[in-house]
Amino acid sequence: MSLSVRREAENTEPFGDSAARLYFGNVMHARLKPKNHRFNYKIFSLVIDLDRYAKADRTSKLFSVNRSNLVSFFEKDHGPRDGSNLRKHVETLVSEAGVERPERILLWCNPRVFGYTFNPLSIFFCYGSEGELSCLVYQVHNTFGEDHSYVAKVTDGSQNFASIRQTAQKCFYVSPFLDMGLRYDFRIQPPADKLRIRILEHDESGPILSATFSGDSRELSTKQLCFGALKTLGLSFKIVAGIHYEALILWLKGIRLRPRPAPPQKVSFPSQVEKLAPGE
Repeated sequence: MSLSVRREAENTEPFGDSAARLYFGNVMHARLKPKNHRFNYKIFSLVIDLDRYAKADRTSKLFSVNRSNLVSFFEKDHGPRDGSNLRKHVETLVSEAGVERPERILLWCNPRVFGYTFNPLSIFFCYGSEGELSCLVYQVHNTFGEDHSYVAKVTDGSQNFASIRQTAQKCFYVSPFLDMGLRYDFRIQPPADKLRIRILEHDESGPILSATFSGDSRELSTKQLCFGALKTLGLSFKIVAGIHYEALILWLKGIRLRPRPAPPQKVSFPSQVEKLAPGE
């Protein structure tokens, strides 16, 4: 096993044999131009193994898979959103990207809390036969009920022992205050004892928006589920309300609205153009 593959496998080891874990942390958005605007809020999120729903479902009386509960996970909230098998859906996408069938797929997402969820972004982490991270699928949702998936193969030049760096041309309308034709730069530390996600949105002159999630892993237990549900007071209600509140603030600051174009095809396959410098 190569050094990069071995380190990648070591980085996923804290998730270990878990069927699902919770990640408690902070979301931060910083608008850098033409007006400065920043906000952050605390959330908890879920990482679930797409092959181990039954085990995850038995973890706590307050958590269910494809059934209503205080906190729950439904396949129909992700992928094609029709309740079909998520693993088969992701296998099809990564095959079209030229990646072999994953041995393991972990999904990072917001669970349903009190029966409701909204996922601005969810990420499928696809692992190969030796534990290496082989592909990431970024599924983006907007508040108009639309979604788009960026399927990005992990290349030797885009990874090191700590993180993955990938890029994609923006082709899906998300914020009414941001133009199309921008570029996303992703930097991801895969789920282990910590999970780190950073997205920089660029135009030709530099970064416009920075968005991050930084969370620490906790056992999916009744205690942690109660703590998370009470602390966030309705996770997805909070996220959607926050989106609209922050949009109002941006509008009051004089940032103009951009027209919403017709949605693109459901999936795109960005090529990896950024290379890590030695030692990064």
